[in-house]
Amino acid sequence: MIRKYVLPLLALIGLLFGVYTVLASNKPVNPAQPVADPAASPFKAYVAGAGLVEASTQNIAVGTPTSGVVTDIPVLVGGRVHSHDVLFKLDDRSSRAELIVRQAALASAKAKLERLEGLPRPEDVPAAEARVHEADATLADLRNQLALAESLGDKRAISMEEMGRRRFAVDAGVARVAEAKAQLQLLEAGAWKPDVEIAKADVASAEALVRATEIELDRLVVRAPVDGEVLQVNVRLGEYAQAGPLDKPLMVMGGVDRLHVRIDVDENDAWRFRPKAAAVAYVRGNRELRTELQFERVEPYVVPKRSLTGDSTERVDTRVLQVIYSFDPNSIPIYVGQQMDVFIDAEVSRS
Repeated sequence: MIRKYVLPLLALIGLLFGVYTVLASNKPVNPAQPVADPAASPFKAYVAGAGLVEASTQNIAVGTPTSGVVTDIPVLVGGRVHSHDVLFKLDDRSSRAELIVRQAALASAKAKLERLEGLPRPEDVPAAEARVHEADATLADLRNQLALAESLGDKRAISMEEMGRRRFAVDAGVARVAEAKAQLQLLEAGAWKPDVEIAKADVASAEALVRATEIELDRLVVRAPVDGEVLQVNVRLGEYAQAGPLDKPLMVMGGVDRLHVRIDVDENDAWRFRPKAAAVAYVRGNRELRTELQFERVEPYVVPKRSLTGDSTERVDTRVLQVIYSFDPNSIPIYVGQQMDVFIDAEVSRS
């Protein structure tokens, strides 16, 4: 009974279920609706490209010329800064201590130079003149004693030894007079010129060291290179700021009074691009937000494509020509770093 009726019935049910499953799985799948309708070109012939919004000065990755601990960050993200405004400061205690030492060395060098240039001191001259007068008086006394000895009629009244001693004393007195006069002339002549030049060189060297330390102190203060807006702050108080190129810059800033959009034109379409051609950009995600673009420049070196849209049909192994257009940031709500859909007029005008 079971083999005759039940098993064939179960087989029939399984067959019907399989047919139903096959038919149900063959139904066409409705494509997913896009999050936002794609933008449409307003031109009959056009070159399309993805554009990346950047500052008019390009996005400046601010770094530091020397490594150190951050002690002050007076700016905030989104804040406007002027050229040479302080962005952040590094620990400068060591450099300030060195500056004090070098300033003291400079003061000592200047004092030595001033002392040399002030020679002779007025109070030193009378003492030197007095030594000359003393030497002259001593010499006159010695000559007088020698003359008395030589005037004696009897040569035996004084020994030859004493006579020689008096003559030698006169010669010594003459030398002392000459020495005193030479010392007076040396004093009146002032400092020796080579000594003054050496002292001036010491002052210049000390001033250079002070200036070098002041420059090093100034290098510990990172300032804004241009007028613009702080776009990113990736460093915090107390953190160690590393010098050199970084994967994540310490700060990013740029001029935002007028924004630029960097458009990647596929190398296959580069020949169709015409400089100064009209262009329109749409905000990614809302094709109702559009703005007219003004041509700025072409970067004539074709580079590998880096800005990817994520489209499954997008070619990633291609090179692109980068074209720069600008627009008024007040015309649409847009931020630096956003992508835009850009269409450039490629229709050849007929004369």
